[in-house]
Amino acid sequence: MSSTETPVHVLILAGGAGTRFWPASRAARPKQLLPLLGGEPLITATARRVLPLCGGAGSAGWERIWIATGQHLVAPTRAALPGVSERRLLVEPAPRNTAPCIGWAAATIAREDPEAVVVVLPSDHHIADVPRFLEVLEAAVASARGGAITTIGIRPTHPETGFGYIEADGAGSAAPAAPGAPATPRRVLRFVEKPSRERAEEFVASGRFLWNAGMFIFRAGDMRAAIRAHLPALAEGLDEIDRAAARGAAAEADAVLRVFPRLPAVSVDHGVMEHVAGLAVVPGDFGWSDLGSWQSAWELAEKDERGNSAPAGSVLVDAQGNHVVDLRARPAPDDRRVIALVGVEGLVVVETDDALLIVPRDRAQDVKRVVDELKARGQGRHT
Repeated sequence: MSSTETPVHVLILAGGAGTRFWPASRAARPKQLLPLLGGEPLITATARRVLPLCGGAGSAGWERIWIATGQHLVAPTRAALPGVSERRLLVEPAPRNTAPCIGWAAATIAREDPEAVVVVLPSDHHIADVPRFLEVLEAAVASARGGAITTIGIRPTHPETGFGYIEADGAGSAAPAAPGAPATPRRVLRFVEKPSRERAEEFVASGRFLWNAGMFIFRAGDMRAAIRAHLPALAEGLDEIDRAAARGAAAEADAVLRVFPRLPAVSVDHGVMEHVAGLAVVPGDFGWSDLGSWQSAWELAEKDERGNSAPAGSVLVDAQGNHVVDLRARPAPDDRRVIALVGVEGLVVVETDDALLIVPRDRAQDVKRVVDELKARGQGRHT
């Protein structure tokens, strides 16, 4: 980053519940805090891969990483991200969806640097090609520096019905990029809700539609102006917090507790992005997955020649396409328990110390119904 460029700050949204990853994901330790793909927690990987945009892996880079989360997740989030200082944690007193959260972050960052560019990222996505991801983000940052609120659109690989779509100006926007081709912003024509299978097929065939990955890039002041234009009630609440911040940290903290729970609960997509003129999108193809369920975890896992992903030492007889995860705490190093699957196909099997999940992979999205049922039975301790 040259001395004439404004600094980049990254806001990581980390307040989700991750109910589709039950029983691994729980209210007190949702999926972003889990090493679902092995290694480090998802949120840790998210922060590390964007450090080059923020000034590098040293303390200066970590100072530009912000985390939005809930009070009950502060301790485990800090443990996963020891490089992030406590004052970079935006602790929401109540869940109010993404527009209040992003607006609050933009206002807070703008008090330090009104010209700062803010990159908003979910905490629980997987990126296979990090160098290409950073190239796309850099193109989006340049677009935002030019005054356009910008988003990242993922070039679709199939007619997915579980994602929202973005229609970009120009045929071929969603076509696979040629090797080494520069990332180029396009004008956004519209956002589209999760479509039917037939409409998703039409979108992909048109070559103009991209998956909405929930990544947003903007100058802090531009987002404040957009919120003021399209969500005036939210703007008033943020102004109240700003006025309190001018009186000191204690007054600001008190205002957040009072004001935030009454802010309008609306997503930034619906409340702001769908109404902004001159919105830009940078198409990207960098091995993205939103890790939405155990199905997507199986897709990314290492598998044997029959498509099984299972712990070392498992016995798999006439079994194929299964995803087995053993998350029990092992009290002794000589634990010799054997996992065996015989004659089954396409299952997800997940065991923890207090729960066992068995579900067909093609119904992995329904795992959240288990959480709903447990709560209805008064067994919230298992959620």
